[in-house]
Amino acid sequence: MTAIPSFTGDANPYGGGDPYADYRTADFPFTQYANLADRQLGAGVVAANDEFFAQRENLLVPERAEFDPEHFGHKGKIMDGWETRRRRGASAAHPWPTAEDHDWALVRLGAPGVIRGIVVDTAHFRGNYPQAVSVEGASVPGSPSPEELLSDDVKWTTLVPRTPVGGHAANGFAVSAEQRFTHLRINQHPDGGIARLRVYGEVVPDPEWLAVLGTFDVVALENGGQVEDASNLFYSPATNTIQPGRSRKMDDGWETRRRRDQGNDWIRYRLVAQSLIRAIEIDTAYLKGNSAGWASVSVKDGEDGEWTEVLPRTRLQPDTAHRFVLPEPAVGTHARIDIFPDGGISRLRLFGSLSEQGASGLTARHQELGG
Repeated sequence: MTAIPSFTGDANPYGGGDPYADYRTADFPFTQYANLADRQLGAGVVAANDEFFAQRENLLVPERAEFDPEHFGHKGKIMDGWETRRRRGASAAHPWPTAEDHDWALVRLGAPGVIRGIVVDTAHFRGNYPQAVSVEGASVPGSPSPEELLSDDVKWTTLVPRTPVGGHAANGFAVSAEQRFTHLRINQHPDGGIARLRVYGEVVPDPEWLAVLGTFDVVALENGGQVEDASNLFYSPATNTIQPGRSRKMDDGWETRRRRDQGNDWIRYRLVAQSLIRAIEIDTAYLKGNSAGWASVSVKDGEDGEWTEVLPRTRLQPDTAHRFVLPEPAVGTHARIDIFPDGGISRLRLFGSLSEQGASGLTARHQELGG
């Protein structure tokens, strides 16, 4: 596996112009996974010990951090991130913080799952970023309060050991813990600011909850569906098509570049587990002059299964939710939507239920991961 680039030290003071011109980043091997700390999934920063200069909630803002050199408030420079006050020592003889001093924030993941990688982004924190960061994970059922999460009853697992980071940089860390986590504790040593937190991984749903639901969207991200591959990601990620809720703007869907050949575009998905699909919804909300012209849906059962078309090539209308009831349930573990010739869709919903095999497999995995 290729080593993940690491950044340390200050960035240069802002000298005007594009503040991202000297931003340090890299291609990380885990960003194809969903962001489990996405606000759209229900993630939140539930507590922090200090947020004197900038609020903890900024950590999960979906857009990249912005910088306004003229933006000051009563407490000082206003930053687009989470920033704590400067720590001090115990006395004039020892004015420096101790090696153990640190600030922390508690993050509730939007969907519990296995974490494959974490990005701690210090964009625009050039000389006021933490010297090091560490991240811990826990699996706590229900909706625990911050006090319950901080109690001695909760077991925290180190996901990222205390590691030096750089200012104005995307600091990426691969995670190897094969466990299901619901909450994170991000620590900055000894103090400073972090712009954004991204937590990439695979959703692992609660099988009891899905069993009670009966019929549900078996490809939805929040229920454990995943995008495996797509033909084109020019304008937007294919994962948008399985996000919760309806699309609220054009870039909250999947749109491809314009084709100049005789081909077509597609997305391939892995369902939560083997499922019986009974109905399909293809939504082109907010895609008005650029929606796909036609679409078809196919399903296969198992990695080596054959693709079977369950919705033949069908005309789509712009900015419209299209609903189809299948004549009989389609059994499968994977699905694929083909659009013709190009364009986009905002959402794909595959409504059904788990098969007996799918339910038992999901329950076994949930238990294996500590759920």
